Amino acid sequence: MQKLIELSKKEKKYVIGLMSGTSLDGTDAALVEITGNGVNTKLNLVGFIEHPFPQGLKQMILNNSMVETSRVDEISQLNFLISKIYVDGIKRLCEEVNFPLEKVDLIGSHGQTIHHLPNPAELFGFEIASTLQIADPSVIAKLTGVVTVGNFRTGDIALGGQGAPLVPYFDFILFHSSDLNRALLNIGGISNFTILNKERGMKEVLAFDTGPGNMIIDTLSKRMFKKDFDLNGEIAMSGKKNEDLFSALVTRDRFIEKQPPKSTGREYYGDSFLDPLFEEFNSVPGEDWLHTVTDFTAYGVFRNYEKFIKEQTSIDELIVSGGGAKNKFLYQCLHNYFGEDVQVKVIDEIGVSSDAKEAICFAVLANETISGNPSNIPRTTGASHSTVLGNICLP
Repeated sequence: MQKLIELSKKEKKYVIGLMSGTSLDGTDAALVEITGNGVNTKLNLVGFIEHPFPQGLKQMILNNSMVETSRVDEISQLNFLISKIYVDGIKRLCEEVNFPLEKVDLIGSHGQTIHHLPNPAELFGFEIASTLQIADPSVIAKLTGVVTVGNFRTGDIALGGQGAPLVPYFDFILFHSSDLNRALLNIGGISNFTILNKERGMKEVLAFDTGPGNMIIDTLSKRMFKKDFDLNGEIAMSGKKNEDLFSALVTRDRFIEKQPPKSTGREYYGDSFLDPLFEEFNSVPGEDWLHTVTDFTAYGVFRNYEKFIKEQTSIDELIVSGGGAKNKFLYQCLHNYFGEDVQVKVIDEIGVSSDAKEAICFAVLANETISGNPSNIPRTTGASHSTVLGNICLP
């Protein structure tokens, strides 16, 4: 415990952040030099890698994310397996940047979400909301010899929150401006944004999931073109918008119109979201499907801004990160919806790696936990109050 106290007081720490999301293709690992904490945090990215999952693991995770195909024995095995894969990624990162693992002070791990149920349901007389991220941080701590913080979402859900999004705390620290109203848009499997009003502080930050990101685009790419994703949005660009299909998507999607705070995942935007539409629109060419769905993804972001944000905060900049930032057609769709009054930028343009952002975020959140700082934002998640997040696991 004495070492933990000393770690909490250390002004400069070397922290590894780990993030694996709804793309299920691997883990992102970032080594970050962090000085200070809270609003005084200063960052320097030492190195970043994308560490792929073994072939076939994605499908196994997918199967165990769905009620119909999940198996408790496989979930138990995956909980340890993914931790070991994370540890391999940590060691590879340290080797590539020539930084000894023994000098790493702290690890922050998001874990791999396999089910997220933030809306309470009655169970044995209790109202229960829940979330499950596997890749046990205790395993990571024991195998690396480094204090590891994980399970960041559960504390917020315990206090009535959605457990998501958690990135807004990090967004405020790094990107709040006294001159510009900004929206930080992360496009992973799901799209979410953080609204930073130039005149308001951290407690008034608003953020939530807006709807699909890469998830349904990737589903269609796989189903119709045998590709894991639409590289640079090239297939979508070659098609045209089908207005009837677009209207059907808008009608089918109840989440986009839902009042925040809100969060979602594969439970909503998985295969079951598109299945009812395939038969009705089976004559629509694949290129038109991808064009329409990509445009619909951008529409979801804009519709949330228009309905829930614009009246209070008219944004000057929309800063895009995540895998979707590489989709040139999706980027163009966002520009078309938001118009000339909003500058749409990829986050790399302002000096932060789009690929590394979420991994860096969980390094920062781990540092906040060790420093004893609450890092959820109740206005964003819906929790009853702010709280220190995560489980601290000793080596």
